[in-house]
Amino acid sequence: MSRTDETDAERKMQFLFALRSKGVTNPRVLSAMEEIDRGPFVRGLFAERAYEDMPLPISCGQTISQPSVVGLMTQAAQINPRDKVLEVGTGSGYQAAILSRLARRVYTVDRHHKLVSAARELFEAMDLHNITTITGDGSRGLPDQAPFDRIIVTAAAEDPPGPLLAQLAIGGIMIVPVGQSDAVQSLIKVTRNEDGFDYDELLPVRFVPLLEGLGQD
Repeated sequence: MSRTDETDAERKMQFLFALRSKGVTNPRVLSAMEEIDRGPFVRGLFAERAYEDMPLPISCGQTISQPSVVGLMTQAAQINPRDKVLEVGTGSGYQAAILSRLARRVYTVDRHHKLVSAARELFEAMDLHNITTITGDGSRGLPDQAPFDRIIVTAAAEDPPGPLLAQLAIGGIMIVPVGQSDAVQSLIKVTRNEDGFDYDELLPVRFVPLLEGLGQD
């Protein structure tokens, strides 16, 4: 094993240890996060910090979430291999890439065309062919593709958005940060049942706000 291989292996072990220490214990989620290298999703000045458990800035004033939060959100969604998943907020594409290893089909939508294009290129380079990337207003979801078994929102809304709740299948789960954008938000798990919705508060988080309309790239 070369020195570089040893360094990569050690870095991956530390990465997975950090995830476990923050509560990411689901074997399928850990396996997906081991398989999907975060490195290609972090570019420019912060590339060397790709394996640290911290959020990092990306283009269009957005961020790539810290890996432990990605892991905890994914774990809370309880994704099954046959699920159809909607992600609102493509960002770097990292979360969608993780989801692609766990679900049958992933639809990811972002209001910034520049981010969608960059993510699509990465997905193609990584042979992730079960992801559909769309430029659009994520707060409205994708009614043409609904219902979804799982929905993950990577931007904070003041309340779980009505259009997204409506697009959740019976028995489906949505993970969404809720709260004012300049304060600590709460990560909420919404489960749809025959009678309505159940809400569980998971942990405090901090995300960029969920905005309506398309971004000015």
